[in-house]
Amino acid sequence: MIPRIESGIPEFDELTLSESGMGGIPENSSTLIYGPPKTGKSIFSYQFTYQGLSNDEPCLYITTDQGLNQLKNNMFDFQMPIEKYIEDKTLFIIDTTSNISEGMQTKTETIVSSDINNPTDIMVKVGSGVKYICKKYPRFRSVLDSSTTLLAYNDTMLILRVLKAYLMRVNGVGGTPIITYTENSADIMIETMLKSMVDNIIKLDGKTVIVEAMKGIGKRSAKYKIKDHGIIL
Repeated sequence: MIPRIESGIPEFDELTLSESGMGGIPENSSTLIYGPPKTGKSIFSYQFTYQGLSNDEPCLYITTDQGLNQLKNNMFDFQMPIEKYIEDKTLFIIDTTSNISEGMQTKTETIVSSDINNPTDIMVKVGSGVKYICKKYPRFRSVLDSSTTLLAYNDTMLILRVLKAYLMRVNGVGGTPIITYTENSADIMIETMLKSMVDNIIKLDGKTVIVEAMKGIGKRSAKYKIKDHGIIL
């Protein structure tokens, strides 16, 4: 039996019920959330993160598309305030954007900055974040949103190696990571290699969520909408 953790989207957990009666994201597996632009990939990440935090599961969140303030505002807009979790240090954020876009004003033990053009430093910060979380918690979640930006600003093959190292680092200590990616933003060969790194593949096309691959179940799909609280199926 493969243990599952709640995705933060109750209907998705029902969609992914296995023969054991458990649904959600397989624990300690890696997941790719991909699809065209503006289809809810980041929102899925928010819900996954917030569900974990609500269950006392910390999250290591690497943001490459938005700065810390924008992340807080976006999650608040979907009624997922994260200030409490920043204060109690269960949300560890690696911000690779604010230094460029707005100037990194907040730095703490669990809010650190990096540079989108420096994947080596990002991985150093990932290692520090994982080490910090594992000292206190037996299980955690992680989000990298988005791999698209990393691929756009760096050597492609280098980033593929970095992404693989990220997944192995998180999985290796019992974490459950997800990565987001914008479809057709890189060569098809790169997309194929990215999919080959993960255990689960979920596509959001704007109308339908398609579980293309997932441990313990076959391909499944359902219509979805984005409402005030996030994605619903």
